[in-house]
Amino acid sequence: MRATNALRDVVWPATFIVTIGYAIWYFPHFLVRFGWASDAMVSQRTPAGFVDILVLLAAMGAIIMGIVTVQTSAAEGEITSAFDRVSLFMGRVTMLLIVLLVSVMFYEVVARYVFESPTLWANELSLWMASFIFLLAGLYAMQQRSHIRIYLLYDLFPRWLQRVCDTVSTLLILTFSLAMIWGGYKEAHDKFLRWETFGTAFDPPIPATLKPLVLLIILFVAIQAIINLIVDWHKGPEIHAVVDESEIEDFVQDMGARLNKKV
Repeated sequence: MRATNALRDVVWPATFIVTIGYAIWYFPHFLVRFGWASDAMVSQRTPAGFVDILVLLAAMGAIIMGIVTVQTSAAEGEITSAFDRVSLFMGRVTMLLIVLLVSVMFYEVVARYVFESPTLWANELSLWMASFIFLLAGLYAMQQRSHIRIYLLYDLFPRWLQRVCDTVSTLLILTFSLAMIWGGYKEAHDKFLRWETFGTAFDPPIPATLKPLVLLIILFVAIQAIINLIVDWHKGPEIHAVVDESEIEDFVQDMGARLNKKV
């Protein structure tokens, strides 16, 4: 069963990364197909064909299947809402992107210093993937309640006052998110429709993809914060120790298992 779950946690995120990567790289064809492209783009690009549309549908199917089938590990707790599944699946995508990022960097190091044949795409691709990782990891951290929080005074408060702090914190997150979306929507919209690229030899569409994604992830983080507030409202007070005792127990059990194997 564990092997099946691990395979599922890899297959759908990997399928999503491959198909959405293809769709993003050839997205100008979709802009032409949908009638959103400028005259200059229409003269340079052809409308999206059958294969392009099929790959885009495959990406949509992969993310739907991934969200529906995602399961938590022992360290992640329980799924308490439907939106938790979205954040968890994005977390799985982030984990695979980290593997891809390390692989690209390793390839570039070998190509540059061993074969003296550096690539024109590795640096920009690494930057592009690192940006996706940074954004998606923030959503996953919010769902896991693993973002940076200072508990020095929070743990001393009674539960009703802790709820007040949680509510104020969530309202601040929501206010910040709405302000960012309000202020950045037009720029993100313009960069997306003209499919602004990075201006290098590889020329990836980093501005066209990251500007809208920043606003989308900010919105998702705000939604996840609201869901966390609702789910945690009736929970009892939590005491946050300097060292997480569960992590110590897991470490001791892991070391014990390794020693038993050696014996």
